[in-house]
Amino acid sequence: MNKPIANDFSARLTALWTVFLLGTLFHTQLALMPLFHNLSVAESHAHNYISVNAVMWFMLIFFSLPLLAILGSVFHPSLRFRKLHFGMTLIYSVLNLLHLVMDSVISVPGYQIVLMALLFCVGLALNAVAYGWIKAHDSSAKHFNFST
Repeated sequence: MNKPIANDFSARLTALWTVFLLGTLFHTQLALMPLFHNLSVAESHAHNYISVNAVMWFMLIFFSLPLLAILGSVFHPSLRFRKLHFGMTLIYSVLNLLHLVMDSVISVPGYQIVLMALLFCVGLALNAVAYGWIKAHDSSAKHFNFST
């Protein structure tokens, strides 16, 4: 039995977003691992410019949007959502690239850079699948003579 195209893309997007979120959580956990071995954790210089409260709100938004993207891809696969979702994946890829470059410039342990590179690659996969999801809608609309 063939599955609908939207469900196939939805499953791939859900898997990629889940891998991305788990990788992001692991990235955060790796930064805190020295605490479990009674070692100090270097403070970020960003806190001199931004309040901790603002950082916490940013992190809440950063983690919540992929959760909403997963729900949207499963329950609301409209063309409008697909385009919004694709734009969101592009923004996340740019943010991950900037984070990877910044981690490479400052003295961040190599394992963190490898993990960020992996997350960036997952982001590129998200871009490709999200773009394919838009194109699948366009081709199915043409196939069934739907107006878009």
